[in-house]
Amino acid sequence: MNERWLERFSETLGYQFADAALAERALSHRSAVADSKVAADNEQFEYLGDAVLGMLVSEYLVRTFPQWSEGHLSKSRARLVNAGSLYAAARRLGLGEYILLGRGEEKTGGREKPALLADAFEAVLGAIYLDGGLEAARSFVHRALLQAAVEADGQGLEMSDNKSALQELLQARGLPPAKYHVVRETGPEHRKTFWIEVGVAGLLTASGSGSNKKEAEQSAAEQALEKLGARVGATGK
Repeated sequence: MNERWLERFSETLGYQFADAALAERALSHRSAVADSKVAADNEQFEYLGDAVLGMLVSEYLVRTFPQWSEGHLSKSRARLVNAGSLYAAARRLGLGEYILLGRGEEKTGGREKPALLADAFEAVLGAIYLDGGLEAARSFVHRALLQAAVEADGQGLEMSDNKSALQELLQARGLPPAKYHVVRETGPEHRKTFWIEVGVAGLLTASGSGSNKKEAEQSAAEQALEKLGARVGATGK
């Protein structure tokens, strides 16, 4: 890692590392260790970043939406920290450009892999926490994740955007868009429940329900994300 590389990376993050070694390790995929490019991978930092992220997002939601129930808070946190959301944040930052990869991972398009980028986002957060403390980590999470994911009035979080997260994930994997169709409707006209099934490129189907079609589609997309292993901690590294 040279000074120019670190300068560009710091500009991308909006954070200046005091310890350049932490920045390098945060971006060191295990494949780079296997090729002896670096001494240690970023998996410990990813583990730390996952814990810090959960706490900071929980703090943000409690402070911003004091009227929400525990269940609503939990679901909203899950939507913000799932791998689709972190992948989108990593793409916005351009983290793929900076990740240190082994030759094999480089050849197979590792810089664009959703799970790898989501993991890198957590590892970078872990490194920022170690380097600058909780306030630096809080600022980064707000700037890199929360500002884009949550509208000022919270409406963007009230309605999960699992459909967009699923679409981004499929696009990144070179797969066609998901297809949704209504399976059945139950209940009286003024209080219907819709059941929708989503098909993902012949790989799987998932279903969800809701009081309207949009809500049911979001529910089905969330189930598809879970089946695809798109939640943090279930990416199958």
